[in-house]
Amino acid sequence: MPEYSFESLRNEIKICVSDEHKFGTDAFLLADFAAPRHKDKVCDLGTGCGIIAVLMQISFAPQIIYGVDIQSQAIDQLEITVQKNHLGNIVPICTDLKTLWNDAPIGALDVVTCNPPYKAASAGIESLSEAQRIARHEIMCNINDVCKAASRLLKFGGKLCLCNRPERLADVISAMKANGIEPKELRFVSKEPNSAPWLFLISGRKGGKAFMKVLPQLYINGSEGFSEELLKIYGGGKTNDLKK
Repeated sequence: MPEYSFESLRNEIKICVSDEHKFGTDAFLLADFAAPRHKDKVCDLGTGCGIIAVLMQISFAPQIIYGVDIQSQAIDQLEITVQKNHLGNIVPICTDLKTLWNDAPIGALDVVTCNPPYKAASAGIESLSEAQRIARHEIMCNINDVCKAASRLLKFGGKLCLCNRPERLADVISAMKANGIEPKELRFVSKEPNSAPWLFLISGRKGGKAFMKVLPQLYINGSEGFSEELLKIYGGGKTNDLKK
């Protein structure tokens, strides 16, 4: 049996985590970047422990958030979090994003988010645990699979929000365009002003016209610890600062 524990977020929310499914700074950044509206219907693909879905619910309270993952333990953790914190707007679903689920809201969603595997299946040294391999390497799905699933779920004009490593930017943009999602906003994230970006955030619109805006860079650190913007994004929440 896996060992579960709880990390405290703001608003007294506690999220179920394990060695296999936990979270890091990139989840906070993506949830804030996606910023769904209260009326929106949302899906978080590859949700893991559900941190992005939970953060969006805390900060933006959209109408409904589907949390989708192929790993049953991840969905078990999200179900525990939903029940413990009475988060009725979050719907955990254990399924393969490549096939989706029987009554999936095809063509009906306003926002889809995904913190995808950053590394190609054969890139680098794969992590030892199966859960970490699936989370970090494109073993169960690749970026094209993610964009294809998002395109199926989104209504015309709906928004896909992703994060990834800078070396995958060309792959991400190509996959978005190949699936009818036009990149609209791009933001790079660096540790400090003099360091190269370690992450980017990108959003695209289904059926959008060609025009992409590059936003000001986001810095993790300031002159005295975390930057003011990052502290605002954390919003008083606790993070173990684990990187994916």
